[in-house]
Amino acid sequence: MTPRRNRLGRGPLLVSELAFGAAGIGNLFTPVSDAEAGAAVDAAWECGVRYFDTAPHYGLGLSEQRLGQALRGRPQDEYVLSTKVGRLLEPVPTAGDDLANGFAVPATHRRRWDFSAAGVRRSIEDSLERLGLDRIDVAYLHDPDDHAEQALDEAYPELERLRTEGVVGAIGIGMNQAELPARFIRETDLDAVLLAGRYSLLDQRGLAELLPLAEERKVAIVVGGVFNSGLLADPRPGATFDYAAAPEELLNRALELKGICEKHGVPLRAAALRFPFGHPAVASVLVGTRSATEVRDAAAMLDQQIPDLLWADLKEHGLIPADVPTPREAS
Repeated sequence: MTPRRNRLGRGPLLVSELAFGAAGIGNLFTPVSDAEAGAAVDAAWECGVRYFDTAPHYGLGLSEQRLGQALRGRPQDEYVLSTKVGRLLEPVPTAGDDLANGFAVPATHRRRWDFSAAGVRRSIEDSLERLGLDRIDVAYLHDPDDHAEQALDEAYPELERLRTEGVVGAIGIGMNQAELPARFIRETDLDAVLLAGRYSLLDQRGLAELLPLAEERKVAIVVGGVFNSGLLADPRPGATFDYAAAPEELLNRALELKGICEKHGVPLRAAALRFPFGHPAVASVLVGTRSATEVRDAAAMLDQQIPDLLWADLKEHGLIPADVPTPREAS
């Protein structure tokens, strides 16, 4: 079944409801071979995925290189690709390893925060070279938590210039928080927000301000982290939430969610993937995948038909807010 495509904000770009998050093929935590990375992208294409997201941060450019290679030969106007700005990669004389940053790659470069205009332009130029492309569909400001003013005053205006030049198609911000993206929506002309972990079955902080504001301003929300770094994929002792061991209270809540889902014959993963589509601002859900098997599983989970009674049951048990819109069905 081919995923539905939704408009990314006010512009012409259409993104598939399932998006391919390419951190995994940048050797996130453990190595992935070139062949496995290519097979994962091929499987995504076969499943109808037409939105691919990467960043220089992911494997010190390895994710961009592999994604560009895997998409080469496919018509660029048939898919949407996003990358990010804010971290420049600079060569180092002696390479160690990058495991401290979460990637199983040689640390041939170091990351340097840079949200200046010149830094943004250089970042885009470097990404284009690694990807083997002549334009970027979507450029996200990547985690400007500690650089908000420079991102607003320098990085964003430079992305607007690049958008005017046709080098960048759309502008977004990608973060693990909801508050600063809301400020960007109020103060800039963003097309999209990549919101990680803040609109899920376990965490609806994005609903307080960001999502209603995005709907009002016609800014698309791409939801990442729907499994909250693992807890909603497989709730068990030792599972992680926001990249740390899940507190017992959250583990118990996740187990309760799983039990109610199973009562309705629905895998928890399927409910977690479908949940964000209750909000009209949500255009796509991004899943980090590192193998063809994981891609096919995500596509199958998103295709699951979920009865409205499941959502009603979750609300009745107080596991999701009573005013959350019922997610629309799979296409």
